[in-house]
Amino acid sequence: MSQTNPPAPANPGNGAPQQPPLLINIQYIKDLSFEVPNAPEIFATLRENPRVDLSLDVNARRIQEGENIFEVALQLRADARVPKDNSPAFIAELLYCGIFTLNVPEEMVEPVLLVECPRLLFPFARNILADMTRDGGFPPIMLTPIDFAALWQSRRGQTGAQPAANA
Repeated sequence: MSQTNPPAPANPGNGAPQQPPLLINIQYIKDLSFEVPNAPEIFATLRENPRVDLSLDVNARRIQEGENIFEVALQLRADARVPKDNSPAFIAELLYCGIFTLNVPEEMVEPVLLVECPRLLFPFARNILADMTRDGGFPPIMLTPIDFAALWQSRRGQTGAQPAANA
């Protein structure tokens, strides 16, 4: 039995096929680093889970001027320290990116790039970070879900509402 794809929905205005508002072209690891500065001694002396400081940042840039194709970068860093003496246990860094095509009104570009796109990338980045720390000999870091809308609103408040997508 052969299966055919249904036709694209028509745009009622001009009869042309309607483009999806957001298309994920590709996702990829742009940079990945895991360091254990005090190995192998750390594994013999660490008696409790390390204290982990996490940082997260989101950036977006237009790939080619005049096009609606963007790279969105989700940057995660986990800096773990031994609670007893504050020495470094490990440092994990991940720059996880996606290339997105947007077909949205201009006023929606920034929130889509800095809220919706990172929301789609986050589960994959979260999994990579958990696997990396577990494979490095430590308990996996399980990040809680991130409210990218609140992060975006906070960033807008700090920068005076300048569009970050064009940076």
